[in-house]
Amino acid sequence: MLQDYVPVAILFLASLAVAVGGIFLSSWLGPRSKRPAPEKLLPYESGMLPVGPARRRFAIKFYLIAVLFILFDIEVVFMYPWAVVFRELLASAGIIAFIEMLVFVGVLLIGLFYLWKKGALEWE
Repeated sequence: MLQDYVPVAILFLASLAVAVGGIFLSSWLGPRSKRPAPEKLLPYESGMLPVGPARRRFAIKFYLIAVLFILFDIEVVFMYPWAVVFRELLASAGIIAFIEMLVFVGVLLIGLFYLWKKGALEWE
């Protein structure tokens, strides 16, 4: 029974060897500097002096738009499998499969119109 897990163990050991090997090779072959310049020790890649605090506040609108985009994007992704098997669904379930998708799209549209009326999509 343990013989079934031998390929999984080999894959785990191979991935562990690649990870450890990558870390070892990057530290062994990577550039080393005994005295790094003060500009290199700054938290910015370009060596520019920091302007303002490191943590800036962002408007909540950016996060809201991002969450809404992900929400509607995921909902659209659910429509692709339905569209692929649409003919088989019509053959087996009849028009009910189409009505279910209309209800699904209707709920999405109601949510979109609600967000639109509330001003959640405004950039002001």
